[in-house]
Amino acid sequence: MAFLGVQGLMPRDLREVSDATISRIRELGFAGAACRYHDPLSATRADATRLREMMRAGGVAPCQAVARHPDLVSPDPRRRALGIESMQYMCKVTRWLGAGNLYVRPGSLNPEGSWYPHPDNFRPETFDALVDSLKQVCIAAESEGVMLAVEGHALSILNTPERIRDLIAAVGSDTLRFNADPVNFVGSLADAYDTTAMINRLFDALGEYTICGHAKDFVVQDRLVLHIEEAVIGEGLLDQAAYLRRFEEACPDGYVQIEHLPEERIPQARRSLYNTGVEAGITWREPT
Repeated sequence: MAFLGVQGLMPRDLREVSDATISRIRELGFAGAACRYHDPLSATRADATRLREMMRAGGVAPCQAVARHPDLVSPDPRRRALGIESMQYMCKVTRWLGAGNLYVRPGSLNPEGSWYPHPDNFRPETFDALVDSLKQVCIAAESEGVMLAVEGHALSILNTPERIRDLIAAVGSDTLRFNADPVNFVGSLADAYDTTAMINRLFDALGEYTICGHAKDFVVQDRLVLHIEEAVIGEGLLDQAAYLRRFEEACPDGYVQIEHLPEERIPQARRSLYNTGVEAGITWREPT
């Protein structure tokens, strides 16, 4: 009995969230919405409390807190330290907000973006840096009583389910768990054309650690080298029914959050995901 959530439909500045914002999210059929902080160290307890109470009154849960921050593996010691400080502070914000978890972006050594490839992303030293950073963040998470949800990607440091499992074991904190997003692990045509097997591998390795998830879709483009592009849910290749079944087995009280879509495409994606879930035997929990 999973919940439907959304990454989107919120203003960039969360201080601008209004009752109308929350009403619209609920009217579109979402039980939860992610709260993204673009300047995490400027967030205040008063602002987080205001948002929590507004969302509670409107019947929409803050299902995930998200923050923009310097990467936890940055080769610049000052930026890496700022990333750690930002995430430690976000543990407080997550508690003030009452969010279900705090999202963890593993990062990249590519200076152009946290989700872009770099040949040194897979070096042992990079993995060790992430472990060290997360151990420091987990101390704050344990103190604040919040859960962390780390995500992976074929282009990131955490490019396989097994590598994420190794990370969780190396960090050694019960606060560090997994944010499921199968599309992120499509790294080959073998994965793209047999997403059911890829999804099963993902949950076989990480199902016991899964506390939330993201939902999207993808297509393989007709181009001369491999090009995989995200798509609206229902228009791509991902076996959404398999994903939802495995997610519910692993995390029956969790939120599956639609993401990476312009606002005008979100209702279409929501209908497709909701209907696929019903056909797959999923009993969605409705907004309360």
